[in-house]
Formats: sequence, C-alpha cells, structure tokens
Amino acid sequence: MKDYIKLRGSSIHHKGVFASKDIPKGTRIIEYIGEKITKAESEKRADITLVKAEKSKKHGAVYIFELNKRHDIDGNVPNNIAKYINHSCSENCESDIIKGKIWIIASKDIKKGEELTFDYGYDIEDYEDHLCKCGSSDCIGYIIAEEYRPKLLRLLRKRKNIKAEA
Repeated sequence: MKDYIKLRGSSIHHKGVFASKDIPKGTRIIEYIGEKITKAESEKRADITLVKAEKSKKHGAVYIFELNKRHDIDGNVPNNIAKYINHSCSENCESDIIKGKIWIIASKDIKKGEELTFDYGYDIEDYEDHLCKCGSSDCIGYIIAEEYRPKLLRLLRKRKNIKAEA
C-alpha cells in the first residue's frame, strides 16, 4: 500500500502525502497506525501537546484519531506516514474504520503527484483554533467538518455585518 504514496513538502502544511501513481476511487491507501489509548488519555496527551506548542510558539501537532466511543489512536509514532495527510475542504480521501483499524481510502480518483487530503471533521465549537490553509475554492478559512460549514458561514457573515455597522 505504501507504494501508492510518498512524503514530501506541502503547500498546505509543511509535510504532506502525495500519490506516487494514479490511485482509483475506493482504494485502501494506508492504515492510520499508532498507540490505542482511552479517551481520557487522549485528552491528556492533546492538552500537553497544545500547551507545549503555545509555550514554544510552534504548531501543536496532535495526531490523535478517533477509533470508537472508548478509544482513540495516537498516531504520533514512527512509521505512521498517514499522520502527514493534511486536511482539505475539497478532500480526495476519507477515513473508514474496518475491523478495528483506521484506513485512509480514496474517495475519488487521485492522479499521480496529487496531494492526499481528507476532512479532519472538527466540531464548530473551537473553530477559531483551527485555521485552514488548504487553498481549495471551497475553503472557508477554518478546519471544521463539512456538515458544520453552512452554520459557520452564517456565523461569519453575521459577525462581518456587526463589525461593519460598528
């Protein structure tokens, strides 16, 4: 499966994963691997990483991926190339949990040289903490799940009108 991809510099965010050959829609590209942890441990690790990032003024790379209601996968381990797949508002991949494993699957045909991306699916709650730099024509400036984008657009328009009136 790793013969489908290669890691290199990305215009979205430092590093990215790119197709080393054409990938047909529906292909299981790579498994998102890491340490299986509880939700409580997941919260603890994410908080520690974000505090360290804030102190050092660097980006906080949290590679925690939801597995199920009780567990997550901490993908911050060596050999997890999938952790470098960036978010895009016009993604070409999706994640799917198959037999307890997280797979990144092509949601459309991907051409050789194209960057692999998927929707990180963040909630709208802390949208301001997740600026999006995907460059897609569908981008609204924040990394949030597609289902929340219309609501966020309404909120942003409302805020813009309030600022214009002030």
